[in-house]
Amino acid sequence: MEAHKKVRQHTGWHRLIKERYLWLMALPGIVYFLLYKYIPMLGIVIAFKKYIPSKGFLKSDWVGLDNFQRIFDSPEIGRYFMNTVIISFYQIVFAFTVPIVIAILLNELKFEFFKKIVQTLLYLPHFLSWVVVAGIFYLLFQSDGQVNHLLASWGMQPINILSNEDNFRGMLVLQVIWKESGWGTIIYLAALTGIDPELYEAAKIDGAGRLRQIVHVTLPGIRSTIIILFILRLGTVLDVGFEQVYLMLNSTVSEVGEVLDTYVYRMGVVNGNFSFTTAVGLLKGIVGMILIVGANKIARTFGEKGVY
Repeated sequence: MEAHKKVRQHTGWHRLIKERYLWLMALPGIVYFLLYKYIPMLGIVIAFKKYIPSKGFLKSDWVGLDNFQRIFDSPEIGRYFMNTVIISFYQIVFAFTVPIVIAILLNELKFEFFKKIVQTLLYLPHFLSWVVVAGIFYLLFQSDGQVNHLLASWGMQPINILSNEDNFRGMLVLQVIWKESGWGTIIYLAALTGIDPELYEAAKIDGAGRLRQIVHVTLPGIRSTIIILFILRLGTVLDVGFEQVYLMLNSTVSEVGEVLDTYVYRMGVVNGNFSFTTAVGLLKGIVGMILIVGANKIARTFGEKGVY
């Protein structure tokens, strides 16, 4: 047994030395996740304390589950939770599916030069910050913005998007689609290159047109990629983008636009209620973990690989 252990240890060190350059390449990513993802998780202890900055983590008084009880007793949390879920549901239904459609359409283009131009134009908005995106939308859609000026010149009534509760959630989803859909196609385009061209040839021989080829060859070929990305998206179902919502939010749409992220910012950073907002963030993480584990188990039950 001891000899077997020594052989395994020797093999492990030999493999580590052999793959040292790969580990060196991965080292910046490992350090990043340790410093900014895992070590900050120690701050979760604040959720179980009455945290006072002057006392610090260790000396602040324990309150047990009182902060979590406050969450369920708060009359505002229910509304913010529903706003978050509704906006996230819209994003999953529309913003998640649009990159799939765009990737399939790009894959159908035969002229490589035109295809690259379209891809570049679709990727560009991803590199704009949400501050710039919000500024563009304000300039275009405010009451005296360019869109309303154009409508007035055509003799049409102006539209109210930025301060209309009925339009606000749809506007947020449209922003995400415009900004991130092109970037989201990269993974799907990579998955499409892995489909065997002979499958398309066989489908043509069987008389399948382009639409039937997409349905019976293309979509099954990227199904596993779609499922994995969908599972990962479920893990962030309660994260709808703080920066975007915060920049577009105003008093007239707060009833439908205030989400958990903006509520945490207002209560935690502005009002200094760190323990309560940490408890909210911890619950969000737990919900995301449950959704990922459950969706992954369902996917594996139906024969898919899943995330793990």
